[in-house]
Amino acid sequence: MRAAHSRLFNCAAGLTALLLATVQCTVDQQSPVDVPTHVTAPATVAAPALSSSSLLPNDTFIAVAKLARASVVNISSSQKSARTEQRFQNPFFNDPFFRRFFGEEERRLPAPKERREQGLGSGVIVSADGHILTNNHVVEKADDIKVLLPDKRTFTAKVVGTDPKTDVAVIKIDATNLPVLAWGDSSQLQVGELVLAVGNPFGLNQTVTMGIISAVGRANMGIVDYEDFIQTDAAINPGNSGGALVNLKGELIGVNSAIFSRTGGNMGIGFAIPSNMAKSVMNSLVKHGKVVRGWLGVSIQEITPDLAKEFAAPDTRGALVAEVMEGSPAAKSELQRGDIITAYNGVAVNDPAHLRSLVADTTPGTGVTVTLLREKRTKDVRLTVQELPKDIASSTRPEPSNGRGEHALAGVTVESLSTREGRRSRSEDGVMVSEVRPDSPADRAGLKEGDILREINRKPVRTVQDFERLVNGLDPKARALLLITRGQGTIFLSVNPEDS
Repeated sequence: MRAAHSRLFNCAAGLTALLLATVQCTVDQQSPVDVPTHVTAPATVAAPALSSSSLLPNDTFIAVAKLARASVVNISSSQKSARTEQRFQNPFFNDPFFRRFFGEEERRLPAPKERREQGLGSGVIVSADGHILTNNHVVEKADDIKVLLPDKRTFTAKVVGTDPKTDVAVIKIDATNLPVLAWGDSSQLQVGELVLAVGNPFGLNQTVTMGIISAVGRANMGIVDYEDFIQTDAAINPGNSGGALVNLKGELIGVNSAIFSRTGGNMGIGFAIPSNMAKSVMNSLVKHGKVVRGWLGVSIQEITPDLAKEFAAPDTRGALVAEVMEGSPAAKSELQRGDIITAYNGVAVNDPAHLRSLVADTTPGTGVTVTLLREKRTKDVRLTVQELPKDIASSTRPEPSNGRGEHALAGVTVESLSTREGRRSRSEDGVMVSEVRPDSPADRAGLKEGDILREINRKPVRTVQDFERLVNGLDPKARALLLITRGQGTIFLSVNPEDS
């Protein structure tokens, strides 16, 4: 068996794949799904939540498991494949992902020129008339989707809508009077709370495992674009994807989505999409066939300890505005580059990922209040959120690192943009970084060849002469704050000289 590195991956076998990249929503638990008249809305009638006060602990687990199992289904999907490579004899290891963890030593059979790939996963019934919530990666690219109910009935399902950015999908079967779990409020979850995970690991239907909530608000995992995961140690394995995470009231609080593992199996670190986010995405998919997200029009970044000092912030919480996009809601308001957004509509902002989720969950056209820190003063700004433009794709967001060194910009060579091809707009005023000496202060801070240097210590750099003048005026022991454009993103970098 070849050595395996720690990986984050989806936990449905067959069609599973690594996700390289959630929106925490505040949704009224009793609000109905608002859909057009030609779409059948998921029924709002749900099984009543349990009251555990009159039950012994063991009775509580049994009652919750019984309630959840009745609403969790087995999803099997298939797609045509023209691959001519050999395949593993064990169908659970046909997925190329698992070969990376278990090696190529399994016995193989010659593969036909064309065959159907099989995938297994789970789903949660969310309406009495057949809407089922699952993961996007369970049904992605599937030609045929079969749903096995707990009562052994089998249905062919159709896809209502998918959202790869949160790994949520909604499918529909032609059935009635199905059991539905009550929705729980994932914003009220506490670390240490007991939970049950229900799904079909490795095709073993109706499997129930128990654990606790290990953490909430997990983001920056690189799994999907919008992350706000619930972390749990309840055993989750391949095939559990799309299954239910329930609390001891029998309420759906999350949809199991991914695991962290070195072996491909459970290691006590599983991730679930919070119910509030899953419900909001589901409603949008059923109503619009897509997810409608809010947009401010700012480029934001993490606040490092060095950047906190530069901008006189008390700590590293919040999101630093690196750029305000022309014509955006932010541009029409009073938001400026260098502002630190500390709260959004009264909700304290933890980091850029948190702000991104809050904004994305805001209905376009909604007026919001953004609280920001600017030059040591707190300010409230009102603006109207717009819909995220279709042409704005999720781009790689460079993450600056802290650096230490001699003279802050020693070892940096620049050249005029006019000598380079590909200058796209006047917004790219600046100079091109042509060389960064290895292990120099700028290199350790994260400055790269090809970056466009636009400001030094909040002063514009339009020419090579500007660069030289500002660098010559730097205090050898002082930190330099740079504004750079890299690709389609704009960020601040703080470059430190070495300690004397």
